[in-house]
Amino acid sequence: MPGSTHVRHVVTRADVARYAGVSTAVVSYVINNGPRPVAATTAERVKQAIDVLGYRPNGSARALRRGVSDTIGLVTPQLDNLFFAELSQEIEQLAVNAGKAVLLGNSLGDLRHQRQLIDGMLSRQIDGLIVRGSSSHDDPLAGIRTNVPCVLLDTMVPLPGRRSIGSDLRGGADQLVDHLIAVHGLTRIALVVGRDLPGLVDPREVGWRDALRRHGLPEGPIARAAFDRIGGYRAAQQLLAAPLPPQAVFASSDLQATGVLRALHETGTKVPSEVAVVSFDGTSESAFTYPALTVARQPVATIARRAYELLGDDGTTEAFEQLPTDLIVRQSCGCAGTTITP
Repeated sequence: MPGSTHVRHVVTRADVARYAGVSTAVVSYVINNGPRPVAATTAERVKQAIDVLGYRPNGSARALRRGVSDTIGLVTPQLDNLFFAELSQEIEQLAVNAGKAVLLGNSLGDLRHQRQLIDGMLSRQIDGLIVRGSSSHDDPLAGIRTNVPCVLLDTMVPLPGRRSIGSDLRGGADQLVDHLIAVHGLTRIALVVGRDLPGLVDPREVGWRDALRRHGLPEGPIARAAFDRIGGYRAAQQLLAAPLPPQAVFASSDLQATGVLRALHETGTKVPSEVAVVSFDGTSESAFTYPALTVARQPVATIARRAYELLGDDGTTEAFEQLPTDLIVRQSCGCAGTTITP
């Protein structure tokens, strides 16, 4: 009838007990597989009642009785960046396999929103928290009182009292630039990197310099832009407008490299015969650009696993783990590369 409301009846354990003709305690024993044994015929009757009535145990209540929430919090800066999306997916799968749920928050690179997300998750009595801050050099938990295990992702420097896991940005950048020099003989290698960090040089910039100096080469031009596609696009336009354009571009993220490729294509610059392009991250997107990108691939699955393992460590020992990247050679640097098969 118009104006009427329908109140949904929530099936309770008592409803199941009445339907199966047993006590609520017996229903509890069947659901929790103990602590007391239940006869097979009785247990089957309870299971049938659960199926017929559509009963779902109250997970929150069960977790509260055990003193845990079976939930972890995960905060990332931007899920439209495929690296963070893939990392989040790996962490979520680990949690699901362990019978836990994940509260996922996207800070959108905003410090205030990041703080609100973290405070909100902690207020929900989560069992642990994994955070990649809006920047990779500040402590996203500074000034926040936490009473659960916390792990930070991808910090560029060790942070006092914190545990952090990420990739060796400096080593991966060095390996990429060294490949351009040692294998392809390129000498004018530009860098596309994020804007200056207060008091800190991006390790990828340091790795770029390491390789150039080791080979006795001068530093190429640097274009600083946002870590996204439009940032890479504008950085490439800046580099191409120089009197002496680079022979190669090292982009600090796959998103930037995608923008670089777009700018090169628009100007008719051939990749890799006129300008080679390599990038850091190695997300699945990097294999589907044209040409496919040569990358320093971050070990996403291993980072996720170590972060999840560190959550299980209730200690307060500091940790700053940097995992090596893998050099994946494809066509964008001038190599034959690999072929994608269905």
